[in-house]
Amino acid sequence: MANRWRAAGSSLRAVLQNPSSGPQPPFSSFAAMYHTIQAIPREVTGNRVSVKDRAQGRIPAVVFSQQLNPTSAAARPVSRKHLLTTERKQIQAILKSVELPFFCSTRFPLQIRAGSGSSDLLESGNVIPIKIHRDEESGKILNLVFVWADEGSELKVDVPVVFKGEDVCPGLKKGGHLNKIRTSLKYLGPAEHIPTKIEVDVSNLDIGDRVFIPDVEVHPSMKLLSKNETMPICKIVATNLENPESARV
Repeated sequence: MANRWRAAGSSLRAVLQNPSSGPQPPFSSFAAMYHTIQAIPREVTGNRVSVKDRAQGRIPAVVFSQQLNPTSAAARPVSRKHLLTTERKQIQAILKSVELPFFCSTRFPLQIRAGSGSSDLLESGNVIPIKIHRDEESGKILNLVFVWADEGSELKVDVPVVFKGEDVCPGLKKGGHLNKIRTSLKYLGPAEHIPTKIEVDVSNLDIGDRVFIPDVEVHPSMKLLSKNETMPICKIVATNLENPESARV
């Protein structure tokens, strides 16, 4: 298994370091191509066990199915809950290439093996990380939480907002300031249509201009979960203190 992880990492580095070697897949497909997360079952829980796992270079994790509005016990999907441990080096390699906050809005293939180095595959599927627990002082990852994200499954996900075009934005060139009001948007939709990120183009905005949530294009199957859809995502505000009204949202 260790050899398989090293081979995958080498392939990813080769692609990233040689972008001219041919057509490159989109950002989100790198995960599917090079980042099949390998995990093994964790039979025993508890703080002492988790500390031992971390000392051995592993990160405790859990994966389960998101149960959204089940109408009855019979209608509830099988939870498919598994207590796992993952390889710290592999998770760190993924975070270096995918980076936060996109890690928690990206689908990854997951393979659960019978044990370290085993070829016996117990279960596999696509997952999305929804939580990363870190040590407050060291920043080291303590635990990971995944949800199954196979095609057709409905998920709630916070999608990060990324702003582009700031270098050519007319309002910013005039000395304005980009007020980033929303840094993420929560959506409900099929796992296969959840975007890794929401790109907001500010290249044509002048001072006082705003971008609203309805201006964002996502797959029509994605439902926005927001209490205030009229709140702008961003606004170019004047920095001139003589006109404080222009700095208001």
